Amino acid sequence: MKRLRLAFCAFLFLTACSRKPDANTLVMIIESTPANLDPRIGTDAWSERIDMLIFDSLVRRDEHFNLQPSVAARWEIPDPLTYIFHLRSGIRFHDGRPLASRDVKWTIDSMRNGAVRSARAATYQYVERIDAPDDFTVIFHLKEPFAGLLWNLADGAFGIVPYGSAAGFSQQPIGSGPFRFVSLQPDSEVILERNPAYWDGQRLPNIQRVRFAIVPDTTTRALELRKGSGDVALTALTPDMIWSMRSDHSLQIEQAPGTVYAYLAFNLRDPILKDARVRQAIAYAIDRRPMIEYLWRGLVRPAFSILPPQSWAYSDSGLHYDHDLDRARQLLDAAGFRPAGDGIRVHLLMKTSNTDETTRLLAAVLQQQLRAVGIELDIRTMEFAAFYSDVTKGAFQIYSLRWIGGNQDPDIFEAVFATSSFPPRRANRGYYSNPQIDALVAQGRRELDQSKRAQVYAQIQQILARDLPYINLWYLDNVLVHTRRVQNLHLSPSGDYDFLTTAELSH
Repeated sequence: MKRLRLAFCAFLFLTACSRKPDANTLVMIIESTPANLDPRIGTDAWSERIDMLIFDSLVRRDEHFNLQPSVAARWEIPDPLTYIFHLRSGIRFHDGRPLASRDVKWTIDSMRNGAVRSARAATYQYVERIDAPDDFTVIFHLKEPFAGLLWNLADGAFGIVPYGSAAGFSQQPIGSGPFRFVSLQPDSEVILERNPAYWDGQRLPNIQRVRFAIVPDTTTRALELRKGSGDVALTALTPDMIWSMRSDHSLQIEQAPGTVYAYLAFNLRDPILKDARVRQAIAYAIDRRPMIEYLWRGLVRPAFSILPPQSWAYSDSGLHYDHDLDRARQLLDAAGFRPAGDGIRVHLLMKTSNTDETTRLLAAVLQQQLRAVGIELDIRTMEFAAFYSDVTKGAFQIYSLRWIGGNQDPDIFEAVFATSSFPPRRANRGYYSNPQIDALVAQGRRELDQSKRAQVYAQIQQILARDLPYINLWYLDNVLVHTRRVQNLHLSPSGDYDFLTTAELSH
């Protein structure tokens, strides 16, 4: 009987492995369960990207992060404190209700008045009130000029929910987007179906159904793709795995420049690192070339700003800190850190998380490279929760993390580098403070003319390249691995899931 049971289990296993994929369902493998599919609440990458398929926004971002019409067919700004949006008619939520101005007003008011607890509420702190004088007009009245308002009404940051949607809405979210929500099983799957009545013909999906299979283990994700039980994985495999998959003729790999930004951050309250010459010396001592080639297998590109090159506000300061050990030693000498008898000038500590293998490898390479100029880098690897807690409290000398999405708009300069953004209020975790940056950030927030704003942000990027509160490392490419039955995929720079609206399944 035992042998019979084993044989039967083996048969079931082989049958499952050889089962043909559903001709109408695309299986996309993702790393984690979305935390909350209410677009007012969910801020993790999986929630935001799936929400972009379920919900519509007032405006949409193009490939250069300029803003284009969406639910709002047009808008005007008669003065810096007033934004008037004119909505399209004929748009309906997935349950048949028409989308109107009161839905837009409710979506934001419910965050501002606490009807739902949302980290996004602070985004709308400059909004005084919202009027909906008729079904297709929404008027925002601001307390003070805020050029970032439009960005925060765009896809990825904002999704329109039906009037009256309260706490618990995420259990059965209803949007007006190209896909409608079917079900979510935590740690297992999310299922969406095509919205045949979607108003935007250019984003009307070709596929009937998407199943997001939640697979936390990287090796298992690769195996699911190889055996054909998964169709697509986006930037969810290690560089070595992607390298090995290039020889698998059942799979195809699409690679395109992305916007996810990796950086090295310093605590500027530290008595050693508060000297800009020390930070500049570290920048000169780092050789990114072998890390890009061997650690990342060519799947990243050198970064010279926190903003991605695709952004309208991107500016290359020209100060690149090319690998130069002699210059690094000169700067350390000038800062008063001369080598001792053992050649060591100074000890520094870098904290890392045990959940990110590439960052741990980065730390090991940095340890070797910095030793060449007399900097002894100690490494402390921690559980992610403890690591991130230390980062947000300023309990570190050096750490490395990534910005995912937040760096696509120049409003990031206020959140990360303004003196008013020290923790816990915002994300200036290194306590960088420069009155010139503060003045320019305020100027950029008030200026509505995009060309003038770009000039302001070019100045900011020039100053940051000199002061180095961050060392720019690289931007991660978007890498899409998929089976050959999936066709017509178009990657966007932001690494979202919008390619699912054009994807087709061959039969």
